[in-house]
Amino acid sequence: MEAVDPTRAFLKDVKRIVIKVGTAVVTQNDGRLALGRLGALCEQIQALNSQGFEVILVSSGAVGAGRQRLKHRKLINSRFGEIQKPQVEIDGKACAAVGQNGLMAFYDTFFSQLDVTPAQLLVTDNDFRNPEFRNQLTETVISLLSLKVIPIFNENDAVSTRKAPYEDSSGIFWDNDSLAALLSLELKADLLVLLSDVDGLYSGPPSDPKSKLIHTYIKEKLENTITFGDKSRLGRGGMIAKVKAAVYASNGGIPVVITSGFSGDNIVKVLRGQKIGTLFHKDAHTWVSSKELNAREIAISARDSSRRLQAISSEERSKILLDIADALEANEKVIINENKADINSAKDFGYETSLISRLALKPRKVGSLANAIRVLANMEEPIGQILKRTEISDGFILEKTTSPLGVLLVIFESRPEALVQIASLAIRTGNGLLLKGGKEAKRSNAILHKIITSVIPETIGKELIGLVTSREQIPQLLKLDDVIDLVIPRGSNKLVSQIKSSTKIPVLGHADGICHVYLDKSADIEMAENVVLDSKTDYPSACNAMETLLLHKDLFEDGIANQLMKDLYTKGINIYGGPKARLLLDLPEASSLHHEYSSMSCTIEVVDDVDAAIHHINKHGKALHILIVLSQKTIKLQILFFVKLIVRLCFTMQVRDLVMGFVLDLVLRLV
Repeated sequence: MEAVDPTRAFLKDVKRIVIKVGTAVVTQNDGRLALGRLGALCEQIQALNSQGFEVILVSSGAVGAGRQRLKHRKLINSRFGEIQKPQVEIDGKACAAVGQNGLMAFYDTFFSQLDVTPAQLLVTDNDFRNPEFRNQLTETVISLLSLKVIPIFNENDAVSTRKAPYEDSSGIFWDNDSLAALLSLELKADLLVLLSDVDGLYSGPPSDPKSKLIHTYIKEKLENTITFGDKSRLGRGGMIAKVKAAVYASNGGIPVVITSGFSGDNIVKVLRGQKIGTLFHKDAHTWVSSKELNAREIAISARDSSRRLQAISSEERSKILLDIADALEANEKVIINENKADINSAKDFGYETSLISRLALKPRKVGSLANAIRVLANMEEPIGQILKRTEISDGFILEKTTSPLGVLLVIFESRPEALVQIASLAIRTGNGLLLKGGKEAKRSNAILHKIITSVIPETIGKELIGLVTSREQIPQLLKLDDVIDLVIPRGSNKLVSQIKSSTKIPVLGHADGICHVYLDKSADIEMAENVVLDSKTDYPSACNAMETLLLHKDLFEDGIANQLMKDLYTKGINIYGGPKARLLLDLPEASSLHHEYSSMSCTIEVVDDVDAAIHHINKHGKALHILIVLSQKTIKLQILFFVKLIVRLCFTMQVRDLVMGFVLDLVLRLV
């Protein structure tokens, strides 16, 4: 026998059960009663009854069964000419009156064969407005249960004056699902089982292979995230009605399980504690990690705050940024102290020098950040700018305008200044923001986040910018494609790839920042040495630092390559060789030609000419991460090769125009 699921251990103490069976379970597609499923249901109830359980049944199906019988009767009694005319829908109350009689006849027949006695109780919405009725109802049911009789409830649709479902705010119940929930509370049941035509509540349409069965419904996690399909093919309800009824009952302390009524033993399996169907329980929120719930909560809060931010004027958003700039400068000492604590901690943990370099807020950095925020605050309003206008027809103009994205999730590593930059851009553009920085910058990020959110007006909400402090929350956030609109990972290629493969949310990511320097045989050696050393040693952890040095093969003949290597070694650079350079220079082999060191290390490889350099970069790097060092004396001759290389690396006219402008500017500087 399957083991009892820990979340369903309470079922061992269940005695009184309310079972609600839906129209789709008790009837076939043509409206006829599904005798096989009805028989299996009665057999399960009989088995429970004999084991000492008190079972109360709420059954739909009367209207559907009655409609089928009346259509048949009408067809027999109609003339041929009348059949040819459009058929008027048969009155539902008449269907209920006829169907209820037939439905109970079947229940009586089936239960009689199992030596069980059923009893029919028809109720209406108005009945429950009378306290005396409710007391009498409870007494009657308890009396029936003591005699091992199965009470079978149904709404008395034939005489009901209730309005359409959920339209009457004074309604007590609206369908048999809500009736079952009401009865479970009124009769102090230990469990409510809602039988459906599917196995339970799914994350999407049950027919979609990607949809997963939700074994436990947690309001804080799932509310407003599930899209419900159409209602039952015959009944008034559907899954949305069942969920509403289940939430209502479980909030009142009655556990609820929604499961399929098509299986002949699901009720028995539920009572055995097996993990089938979807469980609703008042304590369900305590069965999941609080971090899992917090992920959704902070995302929804950021979304709500962003909508309030978008509603204010451009001047008001600029004012927030100016206040942030002032607050950063006013708290500079606190920020630096917290940053130093992070740096010391990183050193104690033995982090690489390159990471510590990215982590450090250098002197005057806070002031520089504040000034950059002020520039951003005074820039032209980014929201609502018309980018394009097209007249579709006379007087019908289509405009393309800029607008906020919504909620952004930005994951970044090490650099605490990135938090300030990203938050400022989000505020200026009217977006909500969730930030996840590296654990090595925990204290720096916390103080910066506190300072920034402290000046956000209460009318917008400090939750506009949420700080995610736990890595465990990231998988939960990546599931929130209904709340988060864009994910931007800033970090290693491994991080970006993991994010892309873990979410349905659009990801604005990049690959490795593998920057190449190609040294041509015609280069001015003094200039070349300066460029190579500066591009590697000035800020080795930067994304635009040199990672691979490509050398023209002729540079090995006159010893220039060896001299350049000595200079790199002198600066403390670890050098690894590609397939050719490793043999020529006796270097340790590079683990990969597609590797971003972000440290005092680099790869050297040998190429035949500029075309070979282009091929190498296209294969192992990013197309625009390249620099060619040329001799000043031969600049006019060699510039054609430079233009040829750059243009071949560009893929769009816009980028090509941009790069060509850069080339011309460089020529003017060198000549």
